[in-house]
Amino acid sequence: MSSVREVRPPKKKWWKLILISLVLIYLYYVALTMTDLTYRGSSLSPAVIFRRLFWDPFFDPAVLAKVPEYLYYMFETLAIAYAGTLIATVLAIPFGFLAARNMSKVSGLGKSILNGIRAFPEVMLAIIFVAAVGMGPFAGVLAVGISSIGMLGKLYSEVIEAIDMKVIEALKANGANRIQVMWYGVIPQVIPEFSNYAMYRYEIDVRSSTILGVVGAGGIGAPLIIASMQRNWENVGMILIIIIVVVTIMDVISAKVRKKIV
Repeated sequence: MSSVREVRPPKKKWWKLILISLVLIYLYYVALTMTDLTYRGSSLSPAVIFRRLFWDPFFDPAVLAKVPEYLYYMFETLAIAYAGTLIATVLAIPFGFLAARNMSKVSGLGKSILNGIRAFPEVMLAIIFVAAVGMGPFAGVLAVGISSIGMLGKLYSEVIEAIDMKVIEALKANGANRIQVMWYGVIPQVIPEFSNYAMYRYEIDVRSSTILGVVGAGGIGAPLIIASMQRNWENVGMILIIIIVVVTIMDVISAKVRKKIV
């Protein structure tokens, strides 16, 4: 009979696990002891606020009269997300090829550029572009577009790195030049995944664009933050309902389209 020997992990891994656990415990201790967790909420009960958010708006004539205005801001949000995603979908392609290890000799530089872009959240970019180009949807489009380049470029590079290189080698062996290799070997393999990721990114950008109005970058975020600061929960509720309905419809449509693409 062959004896089964118990395989134990190396001691170095245990020390790394202990060290990481101690660091996490210390971070949790600092976060819980130095963060002010005092609740300074409204005097209204949660049940009353919930009723004012999701029930009363349907019976308040003043709120119902503002529905067309809120729908306009919501469609403006969709337009901001669409324009920003469209810009990112195109501009992320060269960054994706630059960051792909099997296509670029300086893939490390490409990945560093994309990491640097992803380090800035949309709200911070929106603040910068509002200061640069002024308040309005244009600043929101730039913020969404630049932010999406970082994520789409990373996803594109991973798709390019996963292509079947045997197709590329076969084309080269038959005398195909670089343009023919790219057109017949690379693009047919990456286009479906590129389209899938672009549509998925649009869903994310719609959600991100809803809050860009807070800093003056257009969209439905501005009336939402104004209504919440005024404690006008009926208007807040109607805006949230519109956002939920539109985003849900977008998710359903996008999921069906992405299934057909892939």
